[in-house]
Amino acid sequence: MGLERIRESVIAGTWYPGNPEKLRKAVLEYLAKASVASLSGRLVGLVAPHAGYVYSGPVAAYAYKLLEGKPVKKVLIMAPSHRAYFNGASVDDVAGYRTPLGVVPVDRALAQKLMAHEDLFSHVPQAHAQEHSLEIQLPFLQVVLGAFHMIPVLVGDVTLDGCRRLAHVVAEIVGDDEVLLVASTDLSHYYPYQDAKNLDARVIEKVDGYDPEGLFEALRRRECEACGGGPLVTTLLAARELGATKARVLHYANSGDVTGDLRGVVGYMAAAILDNPGGTLKKAPSMETLGVAEGAFSEEEKNVLRTVAWQAIRWKLGLESEPVYEGEAPKLWQKRGAFVTLHKDSALRGCIGYVEPHKPLWQTVKEAAVQSAFGDPRFPPLRAEEVEALQLEISVLSPLERIRDPLQFTVGRHGLVIRKGYHSGLLLPQVAVEHSWSKEEFLDWTCKKAGLSPECWRQGDVEVYRFSAEVF
Repeated sequence: MGLERIRESVIAGTWYPGNPEKLRKAVLEYLAKASVASLSGRLVGLVAPHAGYVYSGPVAAYAYKLLEGKPVKKVLIMAPSHRAYFNGASVDDVAGYRTPLGVVPVDRALAQKLMAHEDLFSHVPQAHAQEHSLEIQLPFLQVVLGAFHMIPVLVGDVTLDGCRRLAHVVAEIVGDDEVLLVASTDLSHYYPYQDAKNLDARVIEKVDGYDPEGLFEALRRRECEACGGGPLVTTLLAARELGATKARVLHYANSGDVTGDLRGVVGYMAAAILDNPGGTLKKAPSMETLGVAEGAFSEEEKNVLRTVAWQAIRWKLGLESEPVYEGEAPKLWQKRGAFVTLHKDSALRGCIGYVEPHKPLWQTVKEAAVQSAFGDPRFPPLRAEEVEALQLEISVLSPLERIRDPLQFTVGRHGLVIRKGYHSGLLLPQVAVEHSWSKEEFLDWTCKKAGLSPECWRQGDVEVYRFSAEVF
């Protein structure tokens, strides 16, 4: 590597042992205690935590044990930036990273290809200078792989659209190479033990269900936490473009399991991302083959969705069995966004839904119905005696379409989504009609729904999306 700069370790001797023999021994002991998961299919990526080894090492070993004996020569690591704020992603422009086990060389060719996409990938030196979340992965990789090249990427502030764009570039650039993807993340931070487990269970659910869009939405709604949420979602999306069809959580624990102090713990997860063509995922038709124009759904399909929604509500009240759709109507298996709105005596009683298409439509309606009845924070949970007085409305959404001109939509036909950072607000098309709003008023109220000031849409620093919906 000549005179090219090597990034020296900033956590050796603190986060992990600084002595090479002690470090190797510690990693080997963690690996020896971890069990090998029974997995089928090609390994596309891993998820591993990034706390000090005494806390997260036993969990990380479940992921890295899968690499023993594998001929992996290149690893792209996506990790969060804890000390520097920036948009998009930063690629470290160095020749290699040093740990007590030696220098891991950077694949400069792939790194430069990423940085050629200047609107997404840059080099933010201060982000990499003291960051631990990426370096902490290297000793495990050095022990299980021996010699390999890496591509070090830190992810800053990103929207879901930003994650998608980063993922697309990653998949496009590494597609012809055998590159393993690694996402670095811890989960909830400093909650009481059981509260942490409840929060982390939501992340585990979304990862196990290979639902990166749903995971991003759950993180945005504060239903769970992951300090590496951006890297995790981006890695899942990139792996999907590279052929991955499923993910499996391999192990979970938190710091309380190590220290015995349950008052404020940090959660850790290990997971694998796989290309498993023989898996049980049901292949849905492509998004382009199905629209949501007026009349897109037959009366039979609408009745199925209504039945699913009502049964889901009664199921949660203990009045019926859990709804399961086993039919073959393609539109009901298509991954779609949808909302369920409940009214009682002509007054709103709940409205919850999912903007991004993360599950088959019938499952989305099932979840939205339950959340509308029992999870809308504006109302108390539904009581059994209220069910007979309810009116139920389902809105199936088209894919979001970003508009550069905020006024480029039609009142009554389009709903709106406004996003800025982690702020996001949605109003359905029928809301503007019910209130006789003008375009400007509709935009103002969508800003308010996002927790932003009215007229923020005029400032040019927010993202405005339109969508249509079939309502029944």
